[in-house]
Amino acid sequence: MEPLLFTPLLKQIRWGGRKLGSLLNKQIGDADDYAETWEIADHDSGQSVVAGGSFAGKSLRDLLGSHRDELLGGQSGAARFPLLIKFLDANDWLSLQVHPNDTQALRWNPSEKGKTEAWVIVAAEPDSLICAGLKYGVTRDEFQQCLHDGSIEKTLHLIPAVPGDCIFVPAQTVHAIGPGIVLAEVQQQSDLTFRLHDWGRVGADGQPREIHVEESLACIDFERGPVNPVVPVELASGNHQFDELVRCDYFVIRRHCSDTDFEVKLAGRFRIVMVLDGQAELRTESGALTVTKGQTVLLPASLPQADFIPSSRVTLLEILTPENRICR
Repeated sequence: MEPLLFTPLLKQIRWGGRKLGSLLNKQIGDADDYAETWEIADHDSGQSVVAGGSFAGKSLRDLLGSHRDELLGGQSGAARFPLLIKFLDANDWLSLQVHPNDTQALRWNPSEKGKTEAWVIVAAEPDSLICAGLKYGVTRDEFQQCLHDGSIEKTLHLIPAVPGDCIFVPAQTVHAIGPGIVLAEVQQQSDLTFRLHDWGRVGADGQPREIHVEESLACIDFERGPVNPVVPVELASGNHQFDELVRCDYFVIRRHCSDTDFEVKLAGRFRIVMVLDGQAELRTESGALTVTKGQTVLLPASLPQADFIPSSRVTLLEILTPENRICR
């Protein structure tokens, strides 16, 4: 089975901008609110469709029906593709929000999973901020009171957005992305979000967007405290820098920065490749293609390995599921 490129699914939301086009080479229109591009999705709110090659026009769900073992390998027991992969352009603050874990998600929507996610910052303006968790010692009662009296900001852990940083956001973590940030997002295949606070804004209909205070308070882990950028684990150095950024129950994120050839052995597990900068030729047993900044490729588990030949220094994410993870 060959590497798969999908047609990005563009999402227009009031906090979006135009950098998905100018920075990541996405085909956008004339509007100024392009917020997300779902690169790989198997969800009722968005279904990825293969852009070209032998499977052109097939949805990811179609392929799971016809080529499940080749595509997923050791994860072939999954009911749907386990990860949702995105690029985001935050031209304004996203709502302050929290996601449930798997157990909590069943309470509100049995068809959804929880939502643990991670962000890798592609670009950020100098004064851009991210909210990741709460300050040390903030209690439920204090948080609820600040939410009620409009002083919620004083409870939030705010950190500078630095290109190259990775922030791991487990389910149950209060978070928000500030303006001036473009990032890659890896998450569970879920779209279940509870808004705590929306900065006093209104939606396209002139009315305030729905807020989910009761659900959010039930989900927040008040023992978690502040969340800071991860400390990468170095796996290789030199001309080919290779780090592991995240390893959790749902996904593993590795980063390659290289101006020399390198290979990725799949070992019976699919890989997702997100190109954050540069360009490379991707060679597999099925042929070769060029991958460039802003592109995302799904490497089916049936491929033994993938070879990358950079034409300039390339930075890409390699995303997979843990070896012992059983997806349902």
